[in-house]
Amino acid sequence: MRFIGLDLGSKTLGVALSDKSGKIASKYGTLNFESENYVDALNKLTPILLKYDITNIVLGYPKNMNNTIGPAAQRSLNFKKFIEDELRMNVYLQDERLSSVEANNILIKSDISRRKRKKNVDTIAAVIILQNFLDSRKFENDKDEK
Repeated sequence: MRFIGLDLGSKTLGVALSDKSGKIASKYGTLNFESENYVDALNKLTPILLKYDITNIVLGYPKNMNNTIGPAAQRSLNFKKFIEDELRMNVYLQDERLSSVEANNILIKSDISRRKRKKNVDTIAAVIILQNFLDSRKFENDKDEK
């Protein structure tokens, strides 16, 4: 079972893919779309879903540190509903607090220039979001087997 991980911004969508076993996340890239235009974002995402036979989507859910829902989290909720309505696919929300900070730290440690970091942070954040989701599923599966 293959998953796709998404890090939604106002004009970008970081994309990561799992391997066929659904255990390891890897980067795919960043899609650019018209600001707040979910139709445009979904039009660019759909060919990837088809090409890789994706059945489940993991969408970053950027709640505030105090657990409230701000504008970014609301944007994710709206995009989740839009995808579910349009594609009839499972969309899982994954808490992504600090994923962009973690992504930036990884890129800084890798000695990536500031300009290149800006281009890659959404993709790396999507990998972190997806891998955290996959790891939590593994933990749940391991717990069920005991």
